[in-house]
Amino acid sequence: MKSNICYLNKDLTCLEAILTEVEKVTAYNGLEAKKALRIRLLAEELCGMLPGLVERFNGKFWAEAEDDSYKLCVELRADDMSIDMREELIAVSKSGKNAAAKGIMGKIRAVTETMLLTAFDPSYSVPTDEYYDYNGFNMGFGYIDPNVAYETGYQCSWSLFTYKTAVEEKEEDAYSELERSIVAKLADDIIVGVRGNNVEITVKKSFGTL
Repeated sequence: MKSNICYLNKDLTCLEAILTEVEKVTAYNGLEAKKALRIRLLAEELCGMLPGLVERFNGKFWAEAEDDSYKLCVELRADDMSIDMREELIAVSKSGKNAAAKGIMGKIRAVTETMLLTAFDPSYSVPTDEYYDYNGFNMGFGYIDPNVAYETGYQCSWSLFTYKTAVEEKEEDAYSELERSIVAKLADDIIVGVRGNNVEITVKKSFGTL
């Protein structure tokens, strides 16, 4: 099933509506309380990241459930971006502040902002060679495999799962950050992708293997 669509607004009344829709979906699906709480916590983490984005971009949220698999979906429109906003985001990206963003949700928000630049202006290249944190660790941010692009329709994307896999191999501080993150523990994956003039954030959680 798919929830009602919540249109994101600058006064942030949408955030409570998002949580309400998520609870409706888990209740309709008959999800047991402990599992429903996990979906609720993921929705809360997502809502905590949205204010800085919806102040500048229009968008919408919906939740999906199929059997024991859940998706929390946000779509942001990049075509509302002003030239001044574009220049501001480019300056932040090039300064390295994005790569140094604190917390997993902070990193995801930074990735989203850079993806919005690409969605607004396809000639803007995702800075794969610049997108490093202070230890020189690439955040797994870049263009995706052509087969994945065909399946999803994304021009480029970032995956929490890919990032986690790379961090476990290379970076102790980043790994500790992941260990402290609620969303990194609960979500199967979070994907940020560019589709046309929109940027999509998809939080995935499946209970099929539990």
